[in-house]
Amino acid sequence: MSKSLLAIVWIAGPLTGVLVQPYVGIMSDNCRSKFGKRVPFMVTGAVATAISFLALAWAKEIIHPLLGLFGANPDSRGVEVSTMIWATLFVYVLDFSINAVQAGIRAFIVDNAPTHQQEDANAWAGRITGIGNILGYLSGYVNLPQIFPWLGHNEFQVLSAIAAFSICTTVLISCLYIRERDPRVEGAPKEGNPGLISFFRQVFNSIRRLSPQIRKVCEAQFFNWMGWFGFLFYMTTYIAQFEVNPIFAANPDLSPDEIDQAWEDATRTGTFAFLLFAIVSFTSSMLLPFFIIPSYHAPFPTTKPAKPSSPLALSHSTPSLFASATSAPPPTLHSRLTRLLNFVQIPWLTLRRAWLLSHFMFALCMAITFFISSTTAATVLTAFIGIPWALCLWAPFALISAEISKRDTEARMRIRPHSEAADASGMAGRQEDQAGVVLGLHNVAVSAPQILATLVSSAIFKLAQKPRGKPYDHSVGWVLRFGGLAALVAAFFTWRIGEEGGKGKAGGGRRGDGRENGSAEEGQMLQGGEVV
Repeated sequence: MSKSLLAIVWIAGPLTGVLVQPYVGIMSDNCRSKFGKRVPFMVTGAVATAISFLALAWAKEIIHPLLGLFGANPDSRGVEVSTMIWATLFVYVLDFSINAVQAGIRAFIVDNAPTHQQEDANAWAGRITGIGNILGYLSGYVNLPQIFPWLGHNEFQVLSAIAAFSICTTVLISCLYIRERDPRVEGAPKEGNPGLISFFRQVFNSIRRLSPQIRKVCEAQFFNWMGWFGFLFYMTTYIAQFEVNPIFAANPDLSPDEIDQAWEDATRTGTFAFLLFAIVSFTSSMLLPFFIIPSYHAPFPTTKPAKPSSPLALSHSTPSLFASATSAPPPTLHSRLTRLLNFVQIPWLTLRRAWLLSHFMFALCMAITFFISSTTAATVLTAFIGIPWALCLWAPFALISAEISKRDTEARMRIRPHSEAADASGMAGRQEDQAGVVLGLHNVAVSAPQILATLVSSAIFKLAQKPRGKPYDHSVGWVLRFGGLAALVAAFFTWRIGEEGGKGKAGGGRRGDGRENGSAEEGQMLQGGEVV
Protein backbone atom coordinates (compact mmCIF):
# COMPACT_ATOMS: atom_id res chain seq x y z
CA MET A 1 0.00 0.00 0.00
CA SER A 2 1.38 3.41 -0.95
CA LYS A 3 2.09 6.04 1.71
CA SER A 4 -0.62 8.33 0.34
CA LEU A 5 -3.25 5.59 0.56
CA LEU A 6 -1.95 4.60 3.99
CA ALA A 7 -2.41 8.20 5.16
CA ILE A 8 -6.00 8.16 3.90
CA VAL A 9 -6.64 4.96 5.84
CA TRP A 10 -5.02 6.26 9.03
CA ILE A 11 -6.96 9.53 9.09
CA ALA A 12 -10.23 7.59 9.08
CA GLY A 13 -10.23 7.10 12.86
CA PRO A 14 -9.72 10.69 14.03
CA LEU A 15 -11.82 12.12 11.18
CA THR A 16 -14.85 9.95 11.90
CA GLY A 17 -14.40 10.58 15.61
CA VAL A 18 -14.58 14.33 15.05
CA LEU A 19 -17.56 14.26 12.67
CA VAL A 20 -19.56 11.07 13.24
CA GLN A 21 -20.05 10.99 17.01
CA PRO A 22 -21.50 14.52 17.29
CA TYR A 23 -23.84 13.83 14.36
CA VAL A 24 -24.95 10.46 15.74
CA GLY A 25 -25.36 12.11 19.13
CA ILE A 26 -27.69 14.76 17.68
CA MET A 27 -29.68 12.14 15.77
CA SER A 28 -30.06 9.91 18.83
CA ASP A 29 -31.12 12.88 20.97
CA ASN A 30 -33.81 13.62 18.38
CA CYS A 31 -34.89 9.97 18.04
CA ARG A 32 -38.42 9.21 19.19
CA SER A 33 -38.53 5.49 18.45
CA LYS A 34 -40.59 3.21 20.66
CA PHE A 35 -37.39 1.19 21.21
CA GLY A 36 -35.65 4.19 22.79
CA LYS A 37 -33.22 6.90 21.80
CA ARG A 38 -29.99 4.93 21.82
CA VAL A 39 -30.95 1.33 21.04
CA PRO A 40 -31.62 1.86 17.28
CA PHE A 41 -28.15 3.37 16.81
CA MET A 42 -26.45 0.75 18.96
CA VAL A 43 -28.05 -2.12 17.04
CA THR A 44 -27.51 -0.57 13.61
CA GLY A 45 -23.92 0.31 14.45
CA ALA A 46 -23.21 -3.18 15.81
CA VAL A 47 -24.55 -4.87 12.67
CA ALA A 48 -22.59 -2.49 10.42
CA THR A 49 -19.45 -3.10 12.48
CA ALA A 50 -19.82 -6.87 12.16
CA ILE A 51 -20.33 -6.64 8.39
CA SER A 52 -17.30 -4.34 8.07
CA PHE A 53 -15.09 -6.74 10.01
CA LEU A 54 -16.05 -9.62 7.76
CA ALA A 55 -15.75 -7.55 4.56
CA LEU A 56 -12.24 -6.47 5.54
CA ALA A 57 -11.05 -9.90 6.60
CA TRP A 58 -12.33 -11.58 3.43
CA ALA A 59 -11.49 -8.74 1.03
CA LYS A 60 -9.43 -10.95 -1.31
CA GLU A 61 -11.94 -13.81 -1.17
CA ILE A 62 -14.68 -11.35 -2.21
CA ILE A 63 -12.90 -9.21 -4.83
CA HIS A 64 -10.92 -11.90 -6.65
CA PRO A 65 -13.89 -14.14 -7.57
CA LEU A 66 -16.06 -11.09 -8.27
CA LEU A 67 -13.62 -9.61 -10.79
CA GLY A 68 -12.84 -13.11 -12.05
CA LEU A 69 -16.37 -13.21 -13.44
CA PHE A 70 -15.23 -10.52 -15.89
CA GLY A 71 -12.05 -12.39 -16.81
CA ALA A 72 -9.64 -10.45 -14.56
CA ASN A 73 -6.41 -12.14 -13.55
CA PRO A 74 -6.28 -12.44 -9.72
CA ASP A 75 -2.55 -11.53 -9.82
CA SER A 76 -3.02 -8.43 -11.97
CA ARG A 77 -2.35 -4.90 -10.73
CA GLY A 78 -5.97 -3.92 -11.32
CA VAL A 79 -7.29 -6.63 -8.99
CA GLU A 80 -4.73 -5.63 -6.35
CA VAL A 81 -5.76 -1.97 -6.53
CA SER A 82 -9.44 -2.92 -6.40
CA THR A 83 -8.80 -4.97 -3.26
CA MET A 84 -7.05 -1.99 -1.64
CA ILE A 85 -9.92 0.34 -2.52
CA TRP A 86 -12.43 -2.16 -1.12
CA ALA A 87 -10.41 -2.45 2.10
CA THR A 88 -10.06 1.33 2.43
CA LEU A 89 -13.79 1.81 1.91
CA PHE A 90 -14.67 -0.65 4.64
CA VAL A 91 -12.09 0.83 7.01
CA TYR A 92 -14.16 4.01 6.84
CA VAL A 93 -17.41 2.07 7.21
CA LEU A 94 -15.90 0.27 10.20
CA ASP A 95 -14.79 3.51 11.87
CA PHE A 96 -18.15 5.09 11.15
CA SER A 97 -20.10 2.18 12.64
CA ILE A 98 -17.82 1.84 15.67
CA ASN A 99 -18.30 5.53 16.44
CA ALA A 100 -22.07 5.05 16.14
CA VAL A 101 -21.94 2.18 18.65
CA GLN A 102 -19.69 4.13 21.02
CA ALA A 103 -21.89 7.23 20.87
CA GLY A 104 -24.97 5.15 21.61
CA ILE A 105 -23.43 3.13 24.44
CA ARG A 106 -21.93 6.10 26.29
CA ALA A 107 -25.23 7.99 26.12
CA PHE A 108 -27.01 4.74 27.06
CA ILE A 109 -25.04 4.68 30.33
CA VAL A 110 -25.84 8.32 31.08
CA ASP A 111 -29.56 7.88 30.37
CA ASN A 112 -30.08 4.71 32.38
CA ALA A 113 -27.84 5.04 35.44
CA PRO A 114 -28.74 7.49 38.23
CA THR A 115 -26.26 10.21 39.16
CA HIS A 116 -24.78 8.36 42.13
CA GLN A 117 -24.05 5.30 39.93
CA GLN A 118 -22.39 7.11 37.02
CA GLU A 119 -18.89 6.61 38.42
CA ASP A 120 -19.53 2.90 38.99
CA ALA A 121 -21.11 2.43 35.56
CA ASN A 122 -18.22 4.11 33.76
CA ALA A 123 -15.75 2.18 35.89
CA TRP A 124 -17.31 -1.05 34.68
CA ALA A 125 -17.16 0.22 31.10
CA GLY A 126 -13.41 0.73 31.59
CA ARG A 127 -13.05 -2.74 33.09
CA ILE A 128 -14.77 -4.38 30.15
CA THR A 129 -12.50 -2.41 27.82
CA GLY A 130 -9.54 -3.73 29.80
CA ILE A 131 -10.70 -7.32 29.39
CA GLY A 132 -10.98 -6.77 25.64
CA ASN A 133 -7.44 -5.35 25.51
CA ILE A 134 -6.05 -8.34 27.39
CA LEU A 135 -7.80 -10.83 25.12
CA GLY A 136 -6.63 -8.90 22.07
CA TYR A 137 -2.98 -8.97 23.09
CA LEU A 138 -3.21 -12.60 24.18
CA SER A 139 -4.51 -13.55 20.76
CA GLY A 140 -1.09 -12.67 19.34
CA TYR A 141 0.36 -15.63 21.24
CA VAL A 142 -2.26 -18.16 20.17
CA ASN A 143 -2.62 -19.95 16.84
CA LEU A 144 -6.26 -19.04 16.32
CA PRO A 145 -6.71 -20.74 12.90
CA GLN A 146 -5.63 -24.01 14.46
CA ILE A 147 -8.14 -23.66 17.30
CA PHE A 148 -11.00 -22.26 15.19
CA PRO A 149 -10.33 -23.51 11.65
CA TRP A 150 -13.98 -23.03 10.65
CA LEU A 151 -13.78 -19.26 11.34
CA GLY A 152 -11.03 -18.44 8.86
CA HIS A 153 -7.68 -19.27 7.32
CA ASN A 154 -5.54 -16.64 9.08
CA GLU A 155 -5.36 -14.72 12.36
CA PHE A 156 -7.14 -11.64 11.02
CA GLN A 157 -10.10 -13.60 9.70
CA VAL A 158 -10.59 -15.52 12.95
CA LEU A 159 -10.23 -12.38 15.05
CA SER A 160 -12.69 -10.52 12.84
CA ALA A 161 -15.24 -13.32 13.09
CA ILE A 162 -14.92 -13.41 16.89
CA ALA A 163 -15.17 -9.61 17.10
CA ALA A 164 -18.25 -9.53 14.88
CA PHE A 165 -19.99 -12.16 16.99
CA SER A 166 -18.95 -10.52 20.25
CA ILE A 167 -20.17 -7.01 19.46
CA CYS A 168 -23.54 -8.24 18.20
CA THR A 169 -24.01 -10.49 21.24
CA THR A 170 -23.03 -7.92 23.88
CA VAL A 171 -25.13 -5.14 22.33
CA LEU A 172 -28.10 -7.51 22.12
CA ILE A 173 -27.75 -8.43 25.80
CA SER A 174 -27.63 -4.76 26.80
CA CYS A 175 -30.71 -3.92 24.75
CA LEU A 176 -32.72 -6.86 26.10
CA TYR A 177 -31.92 -6.36 29.78
CA ILE A 178 -31.97 -2.55 30.00
CA ARG A 179 -35.11 -0.66 29.06
CA GLU A 180 -34.83 2.97 28.07
CA ARG A 181 -37.43 5.56 28.95
CA ASP A 182 -39.99 6.03 26.21
CA PRO A 183 -38.69 9.12 24.34
CA ARG A 184 -42.10 9.73 22.77
CA VAL A 185 -43.35 11.34 26.00
CA GLU A 186 -40.80 14.11 25.50
CA GLY A 187 -42.66 15.38 22.47
CA ALA A 188 -41.16 16.37 19.15
CA PRO A 189 -37.53 17.56 19.23
CA LYS A 190 -36.98 21.28 19.05
CA GLU A 191 -34.81 20.87 15.94
CA GLY A 192 -34.85 18.12 13.34
CA ASN A 193 -31.85 16.10 12.16
CA PRO A 194 -29.44 18.66 10.69
CA GLY A 195 -28.07 18.90 7.18
CA LEU A 196 -24.41 19.61 6.50
CA ILE A 197 -24.48 23.36 7.16
CA SER A 198 -26.96 23.23 10.02
CA PHE A 199 -24.94 20.39 11.59
CA PHE A 200 -21.88 22.58 12.04
CA ARG A 201 -24.04 25.45 13.23
CA GLN A 202 -25.72 23.23 15.81
CA VAL A 203 -22.36 21.87 16.95
CA PHE A 204 -20.95 25.35 17.51
CA ASN A 205 -24.11 26.37 19.36
CA SER A 206 -23.81 23.27 21.54
CA ILE A 207 -20.18 24.11 22.30
CA ARG A 208 -21.24 27.55 23.54
CA ARG A 209 -23.94 25.96 25.72
CA LEU A 210 -21.61 23.51 27.44
CA SER A 211 -21.61 23.83 31.21
CA PRO A 212 -18.35 25.12 32.73
CA GLN A 213 -17.66 21.71 34.30
CA ILE A 214 -18.01 19.77 31.03
CA ARG A 215 -16.09 22.43 29.11
CA LYS A 216 -13.14 22.11 31.49
CA VAL A 217 -13.16 18.31 31.21
CA CYS A 218 -13.06 18.61 27.40
CA GLU A 219 -10.17 21.08 27.59
CA ALA A 220 -8.25 18.67 29.79
CA GLN A 221 -9.05 15.79 27.45
CA PHE A 222 -7.69 17.71 24.45
CA PHE A 223 -4.18 17.86 25.92
CA ASN A 224 -4.55 14.53 27.67
CA TRP A 225 -5.02 12.70 24.37
CA MET A 226 -2.32 14.75 22.70
CA GLY A 227 -0.05 13.19 25.28
CA TRP A 228 -1.38 9.64 25.07
CA PHE A 229 -1.23 9.53 21.27
CA GLY A 230 2.54 9.10 21.07
CA PHE A 231 2.58 6.38 23.72
CA LEU A 232 -0.23 4.32 22.21
CA PHE A 233 1.11 4.51 18.66
CA TYR A 234 4.88 4.45 19.12
CA MET A 235 5.71 2.75 22.44
CA THR A 236 6.00 -0.63 20.72
CA THR A 237 8.56 0.88 18.33
CA TYR A 238 10.38 2.49 21.28
CA ILE A 239 10.75 -0.89 23.01
CA ALA A 240 11.68 -2.70 19.81
CA GLN A 241 14.45 -0.16 19.19
CA PHE A 242 16.38 -1.54 22.18
CA GLU A 243 16.17 -5.02 20.66
CA VAL A 244 17.44 -4.01 17.21
CA ASN A 245 20.19 -1.64 18.40
CA PRO A 246 22.84 -4.36 18.95
CA ILE A 247 21.82 -6.12 15.73
CA PHE A 248 22.15 -2.98 13.60
CA ALA A 249 25.37 -1.94 15.37
CA ALA A 250 27.01 -5.34 14.70
CA ASN A 251 25.65 -5.66 11.13
CA PRO A 252 25.63 -2.24 9.42
CA ASP A 253 25.10 -3.72 5.93
CA LEU A 254 21.86 -5.67 6.41
CA SER A 255 19.55 -6.03 3.43
CA PRO A 256 16.05 -4.45 3.55
CA ASP A 257 14.51 -7.90 4.08
CA GLU A 258 16.87 -8.63 6.99
CA ILE A 259 16.06 -5.24 8.54
CA ASP A 260 12.33 -5.98 8.22
CA GLN A 261 12.81 -9.38 9.88
CA ALA A 262 14.78 -7.83 12.75
CA TRP A 263 12.02 -5.30 13.38
CA GLU A 264 9.33 -8.00 13.17
CA ASP A 265 11.09 -10.12 15.79
CA ALA A 266 11.67 -7.10 18.05
CA THR A 267 8.05 -5.98 17.79
CA ARG A 268 6.95 -9.15 19.60
CA THR A 269 8.73 -7.82 22.70
CA GLY A 270 6.71 -4.62 22.43
CA THR A 271 3.52 -6.65 22.11
CA PHE A 272 4.36 -8.53 25.31
CA ALA A 273 4.95 -5.20 27.09
CA PHE A 274 1.51 -4.02 26.03
CA LEU A 275 0.01 -7.25 27.30
CA LEU A 276 1.46 -6.43 30.72
CA PHE A 277 0.19 -2.87 30.27
CA ALA A 278 -3.34 -4.17 29.65
CA ILE A 279 -3.19 -6.48 32.68
CA VAL A 280 -2.01 -3.67 34.99
CA SER A 281 -4.67 -1.35 33.56
CA PHE A 282 -7.43 -3.89 34.17
CA THR A 283 -6.20 -4.62 37.69
CA SER A 284 -6.09 -0.89 38.43
CA SER A 285 -9.60 -0.41 37.10
CA MET A 286 -10.80 -3.10 39.49
CA LEU A 287 -9.00 -1.75 42.58
CA LEU A 288 -8.89 2.04 42.23
CA PRO A 289 -12.66 2.63 42.71
CA PHE A 290 -12.37 1.14 46.21
CA PHE A 291 -9.84 3.81 47.25
CA ILE A 292 -11.59 6.81 45.68
CA ILE A 293 -14.45 8.42 47.55
CA PRO A 294 -17.61 8.71 45.41
CA SER A 295 -18.72 12.15 44.29
CA TYR A 296 -22.37 11.26 44.89
CA HIS A 297 -24.04 8.88 47.30
CA ALA A 298 -27.17 6.81 46.90
CA PRO A 299 -30.38 8.76 47.51
CA PHE A 300 -32.35 8.41 50.71
CA PRO A 301 -36.01 8.13 49.65
CA THR A 302 -38.35 10.14 51.81
CA THR A 303 -41.62 8.52 52.78
CA LYS A 304 -44.81 10.30 53.67
CA PRO A 305 -45.85 9.78 57.32
CA ALA A 306 -48.75 7.40 57.70
CA LYS A 307 -52.08 8.75 58.90
CA PRO A 308 -52.50 8.49 62.68
CA SER A 309 -55.64 6.43 62.31
CA SER A 310 -54.08 3.82 60.06
CA PRO A 311 -52.89 0.45 61.39
CA LEU A 312 -49.44 1.16 60.00
CA ALA A 313 -49.18 4.37 62.03
CA LEU A 314 -50.29 2.56 65.17
CA SER A 315 -47.77 -0.21 64.65
CA HIS A 316 -44.93 2.29 64.21
CA SER A 317 -45.99 4.63 67.03
CA THR A 318 -46.79 1.99 69.67
CA PRO A 319 -43.65 0.50 71.23
CA SER A 320 -43.48 -3.22 71.60
CA LEU A 321 -43.94 -4.50 75.15
CA PHE A 322 -41.47 -7.31 74.58
CA ALA A 323 -38.68 -5.44 72.74
CA SER A 324 -35.58 -4.63 74.69
CA ALA A 325 -34.58 -1.01 74.79
CA THR A 326 -30.98 -1.93 74.11
CA SER A 327 -31.56 -4.53 71.38
CA ALA A 328 -30.21 -3.81 67.89
CA PRO A 329 -30.53 -5.77 64.66
CA PRO A 330 -27.49 -7.88 63.81
CA PRO A 331 -25.17 -6.37 61.20
CA THR A 332 -25.83 -7.60 57.69
CA LEU A 333 -23.24 -8.57 55.11
CA HIS A 334 -24.03 -5.38 53.20
CA SER A 335 -23.39 -3.19 56.25
CA ARG A 336 -20.13 -4.99 56.99
CA LEU A 337 -18.92 -4.52 53.42
CA THR A 338 -19.96 -0.86 53.54
CA ARG A 339 -17.89 -0.29 56.69
CA LEU A 340 -14.94 -2.09 55.09
CA LEU A 341 -15.12 0.05 51.96
CA ASN A 342 -15.37 3.21 54.05
CA PHE A 343 -12.22 2.12 55.87
CA VAL A 344 -10.32 1.51 52.61
CA GLN A 345 -11.30 4.81 50.97
CA ILE A 346 -8.78 7.65 51.14
CA PRO A 347 -10.69 10.67 52.46
CA TRP A 348 -9.04 13.30 50.24
CA LEU A 349 -8.82 11.19 47.06
CA THR A 350 -11.71 12.21 44.81
CA LEU A 351 -12.02 11.10 41.20
CA ARG A 352 -10.88 14.49 39.93
CA ARG A 353 -7.78 14.43 42.13
CA ALA A 354 -6.99 10.86 41.08
CA TRP A 355 -7.19 11.92 37.43
CA LEU A 356 -4.99 14.92 38.21
CA LEU A 357 -2.39 12.65 39.80
CA SER A 358 -2.51 10.34 36.78
CA HIS A 359 -1.39 13.21 34.52
CA PHE A 360 1.65 13.84 36.71
CA MET A 361 2.33 10.10 36.85
CA PHE A 362 2.24 9.82 33.05
CA ALA A 363 4.44 12.92 32.61
CA LEU A 364 6.97 11.49 35.07
CA CYS A 365 7.04 8.17 33.19
CA MET A 366 7.70 9.99 29.92
CA ALA A 367 10.55 11.92 31.56
CA ILE A 368 12.04 8.63 32.77
CA THR A 369 12.59 7.67 29.12
CA PHE A 370 15.75 9.81 29.30
CA PHE A 371 17.23 7.11 31.56
CA ILE A 372 15.82 3.95 29.94
CA SER A 373 18.52 1.89 28.23
CA SER A 374 17.23 -1.69 28.13
CA THR A 375 14.24 -3.66 26.91
CA THR A 376 13.45 -4.86 30.43
CA ALA A 377 13.31 -1.33 31.84
CA ALA A 378 11.13 -0.15 28.95
CA THR A 379 8.77 -3.11 29.48
CA VAL A 380 8.42 -2.38 33.21
CA LEU A 381 7.76 1.28 32.47
CA THR A 382 5.08 0.37 29.93
CA ALA A 383 3.35 -1.93 32.40
CA PHE A 384 3.38 0.76 35.10
CA ILE A 385 1.72 3.26 32.76
CA GLY A 386 -1.32 0.99 32.86
CA ILE A 387 -2.28 2.73 36.12
CA PRO A 388 -2.83 6.23 34.64
CA TRP A 389 -4.38 4.62 31.57
CA ALA A 390 -7.08 3.05 33.75
CA LEU A 391 -7.97 6.50 35.07
CA CYS A 392 -7.92 7.92 31.53
CA LEU A 393 -10.60 5.42 30.51
CA TRP A 394 -12.70 6.11 33.60
CA ALA A 395 -12.42 9.58 35.12
CA PRO A 396 -13.38 11.95 32.27
CA PHE A 397 -16.37 9.87 31.19
CA ALA A 398 -17.58 9.56 34.79
CA LEU A 399 -17.23 13.29 35.44
CA ILE A 400 -19.14 14.26 32.31
CA SER A 401 -21.78 11.55 32.72
CA ALA A 402 -22.47 12.54 36.33
CA GLU A 403 -22.80 16.19 35.34
CA ILE A 404 -25.30 15.39 32.58
CA SER A 405 -27.26 12.99 34.76
CA LYS A 406 -27.42 15.49 37.64
CA ARG A 407 -28.60 18.24 35.28
CA ASP A 408 -31.29 16.02 33.73
CA THR A 409 -32.50 14.94 37.18
CA GLU A 410 -32.81 18.54 38.30
CA ALA A 411 -34.66 19.43 35.09
CA ARG A 412 -37.19 16.63 35.63
CA MET A 413 -37.66 17.75 39.23
CA ARG A 414 -38.39 21.30 38.09
CA ILE A 415 -41.01 20.02 35.66
CA ARG A 416 -42.74 17.61 38.11
CA PRO A 417 -45.27 16.55 35.46
CA HIS A 418 -48.75 15.37 36.43
CA SER A 419 -49.55 13.96 33.03
CA GLU A 420 -47.83 12.83 29.85
CA ALA A 421 -49.02 15.99 28.11
CA ALA A 422 -47.33 18.15 30.72
CA ASP A 423 -44.22 16.01 30.47
CA ALA A 424 -44.10 16.41 26.72
CA SER A 425 -44.59 20.16 26.77
CA GLY A 426 -42.09 20.64 29.59
CA MET A 427 -39.36 18.47 28.12
CA ALA A 428 -39.79 19.96 24.67
CA GLY A 429 -39.11 23.40 26.09
CA ARG A 430 -35.75 22.47 27.62
CA GLN A 431 -32.77 24.34 26.26
CA GLU A 432 -29.96 22.09 27.48
CA ASP A 433 -28.28 19.70 25.08
CA GLN A 434 -28.84 16.06 25.88
CA ALA A 435 -26.31 13.32 26.48
CA GLY A 436 -25.79 12.34 22.83
CA VAL A 437 -24.47 15.63 21.51
CA VAL A 438 -22.53 16.46 24.71
CA LEU A 439 -20.67 13.14 24.61
CA GLY A 440 -20.14 13.65 20.87
CA LEU A 441 -18.43 16.97 21.59
CA HIS A 442 -16.34 15.23 24.23
CA ASN A 443 -15.22 12.75 21.58
CA VAL A 444 -14.19 15.68 19.38
CA ALA A 445 -11.89 16.73 22.23
CA VAL A 446 -10.46 13.18 22.16
CA SER A 447 -10.07 12.77 18.37
CA ALA A 448 -8.98 16.23 17.21
CA PRO A 449 -5.72 16.35 19.23
CA GLN A 450 -4.65 13.07 17.67
CA ILE A 451 -4.48 14.81 14.30
CA LEU A 452 -2.42 17.64 15.79
CA ALA A 453 -0.18 15.18 17.64
CA THR A 454 0.46 13.37 14.35
CA LEU A 455 1.71 16.59 12.77
CA VAL A 456 4.00 17.29 15.72
CA SER A 457 5.29 13.69 15.68
CA SER A 458 5.99 13.94 11.94
CA ALA A 459 8.01 17.11 12.53
CA ILE A 460 10.01 15.41 15.30
CA PHE A 461 10.72 12.39 13.10
CA LYS A 462 11.77 14.72 10.28
CA LEU A 463 14.33 16.38 12.55
CA ALA A 464 15.58 13.48 14.70
CA GLN A 465 14.96 10.17 12.89
CA LYS A 466 17.96 8.25 11.60
CA PRO A 467 17.95 6.26 8.34
CA ARG A 468 16.29 2.87 8.50
CA GLY A 469 18.67 0.17 9.76
CA LYS A 470 20.83 2.57 11.79
CA PRO A 471 21.17 1.85 15.53
CA TYR A 472 20.34 4.12 18.47
CA ASP A 473 17.51 6.09 16.91
CA HIS A 474 16.09 8.27 19.72
CA SER A 475 13.38 10.05 17.73
CA VAL A 476 10.54 8.04 19.27
CA GLY A 477 11.78 8.99 22.72
CA TRP A 478 11.35 12.67 21.89
CA VAL A 479 7.80 12.01 20.70
CA LEU A 480 7.05 10.37 24.05
CA ARG A 481 8.56 13.31 25.96
CA PHE A 482 6.42 15.72 24.00
CA GLY A 483 3.46 13.67 25.21
CA GLY A 484 4.68 14.14 28.77
CA LEU A 485 4.65 17.92 28.33
CA ALA A 486 1.10 17.73 26.96
CA ALA A 487 0.12 15.73 30.07
CA LEU A 488 1.34 18.59 32.27
CA VAL A 489 -0.91 21.01 30.37
CA ALA A 490 -3.78 18.53 30.83
CA ALA A 491 -3.00 18.51 34.56
CA PHE A 492 -3.42 22.29 34.68
CA PHE A 493 -6.86 22.10 33.06
CA THR A 494 -7.84 19.18 35.31
CA TRP A 495 -6.87 21.26 38.34
CA ARG A 496 -9.35 23.92 37.17
CA ILE A 497 -12.25 21.44 37.16
CA GLY A 498 -14.69 21.99 39.99
CA GLU A 499 -14.76 19.34 42.69
CA GLU A 500 -18.04 17.43 42.60
CA GLY A 501 -19.73 17.51 45.97
CA GLY A 502 -17.90 20.72 46.79
CA LYS A 503 -19.42 23.45 48.85
CA GLY A 504 -21.91 25.55 46.96
CA LYS A 505 -22.34 23.14 44.07
CA ALA A 506 -25.94 22.88 43.01
CA GLY A 507 -27.17 19.38 43.65
CA GLY A 508 -23.82 18.23 44.96
CA GLY A 509 -22.97 20.07 48.17
CA ARG A 510 -21.86 18.06 51.19
CA ARG A 511 -23.61 18.38 54.47
CA GLY A 512 -21.77 18.28 57.72
CA ASP A 513 -22.32 14.53 58.00
CA GLY A 514 -20.59 13.94 54.66
CA ARG A 515 -23.68 12.98 52.70
CA GLU A 516 -24.78 14.63 49.48
CA ASN A 517 -27.48 17.25 49.44
CA GLY A 518 -28.01 16.55 45.76
CA SER A 519 -29.27 13.07 46.50
CA ALA A 520 -32.49 14.43 47.94
CA GLU A 521 -33.85 15.16 44.48
CA GLU A 522 -33.38 11.56 43.37
CA GLY A 523 -34.98 10.44 46.61
CA GLN A 524 -38.06 12.53 45.88
CA MET A 525 -38.29 11.01 42.41
CA LEU A 526 -37.98 7.52 43.87
CA GLN A 527 -40.74 8.40 46.30
CA GLY A 528 -42.97 9.31 43.35
CA GLY A 529 -42.42 5.87 41.85
CA GLU A 530 -40.13 6.95 39.01
CA VAL A 531 -36.82 5.19 38.57
CA VAL A 532 -34.25 7.80 37.67
